[in-house]
Amino acid sequence: MELMSSAAAEQAAARVMARCDRLAEISETPEFLTRVYLSPEHLRANALAGEWMAEAGMKVWQDSVGNICGRYEGLEAGAPALLLGSHLDTVRNAGRYDGMLGVLTAIEAVQALNQQGKRLPLAIEVVGFGDEEGTRFGITLLGSRGLTGSWPESWVNHPDGNSITVAQAMADAGLDADAIPQAAREVKEIVAYLELHIEQGPCLEQADLALGVVTAINGARRLNCRFVGEAGHAGTVPMSHRKDALAAAAEWMVFVEQAAPKHSPQLVATVGTLQCLPGAVNVIPGEVMLTLDVRGPEDQPLAELLSALLTQAEAIALRRGLDFSAEEYYQIPATRCDEGLQAALSQAVTAVQGRTLALPSGAGHDAIAIAERWPVGMLFVRCDRGISHHPAESVHAADVAKAIRAYAGVVEQIGSGE
Repeated sequence: MELMSSAAAEQAAARVMARCDRLAEISETPEFLTRVYLSPEHLRANALAGEWMAEAGMKVWQDSVGNICGRYEGLEAGAPALLLGSHLDTVRNAGRYDGMLGVLTAIEAVQALNQQGKRLPLAIEVVGFGDEEGTRFGITLLGSRGLTGSWPESWVNHPDGNSITVAQAMADAGLDADAIPQAAREVKEIVAYLELHIEQGPCLEQADLALGVVTAINGARRLNCRFVGEAGHAGTVPMSHRKDALAAAAEWMVFVEQAAPKHSPQLVATVGTLQCLPGAVNVIPGEVMLTLDVRGPEDQPLAELLSALLTQAEAIALRRGLDFSAEEYYQIPATRCDEGLQAALSQAVTAVQGRTLALPSGAGHDAIAIAERWPVGMLFVRCDRGISHHPAESVHAADVAKAIRAYAGVVEQIGSGE
């Protein structure tokens, strides 16, 4: 594997950092970065990213669901493509690297080929997906699911917080909801997908490494749970006679925290919300509603942990004379990254920094949707203190330079059919 020089990578990284700053200026509000799907800011970001794609030698277009796309042709016109990319939308009050770093480093990988006048057996395509975060409409991966042709029909009627439907927002952006199927790509047109992304966690920083290779994107299960006991006077009901729903929930929450790492260090479980009724200082809580979020890189261990947690909740409730119930409202399976792409990325990362680290992704990515059609691989870049979805999100230019060296090397290797 031939890697670009360190000096060239540093120049490319400086360009990426400056472009991240420029994209961060395109925001719904001047105080903090917010750029949501099909907004005027989204279209402006697309236009700017499209300019950079064109400068790197790509043919550029915006597809029918609002993804900005560029193609660097292969040795023969119409060749299958290696797809690179990430997303250009953000959460509210976002950082400037989540998503954007992946799009801009992909452009640099193509720029490196273009500067050498080099064409590969495979074409290289870069996509800036329009919606990964789901901030505006509460449904996620609209951009990548447009490319895979897996949009549910109901999505076009889904409203945002201002009662504007996806179809109306598309019309306002100059798109046609009836043309959504035109964004879908045939399986034969693409051979694989690579996505570079900030880690959004602390593992690389703790290992003192700039780069890591993703093994899988965690599957997730989310549930609404409820303990029901009996409310009573805080001063008159003896401790031995109480059916305290909050005490039961607290006992279970401690179990949740302790059980997840015992099952596997890669499993995580979170009680994210808690509502206590009747919610008075002098009343024993009679009912508690709480949410459970369980995630892991493999479906079977995840299911086993969830089963153990629910069994323990029922045992706690039975012992305390309470009722427990749980209703699952969200489920997404784990997405395994392709073994061959993991190996290629690991080889490149080792060449750049001496060793590599394999780790799962706890957050979702466009690769989830793409993996339904094509092999996917992901490269993680260290971020300061693991902070993401926050203005303090930060990466080092030196790490970005290493990432570009490894990423561009893998792109050329796979694009050459090696």
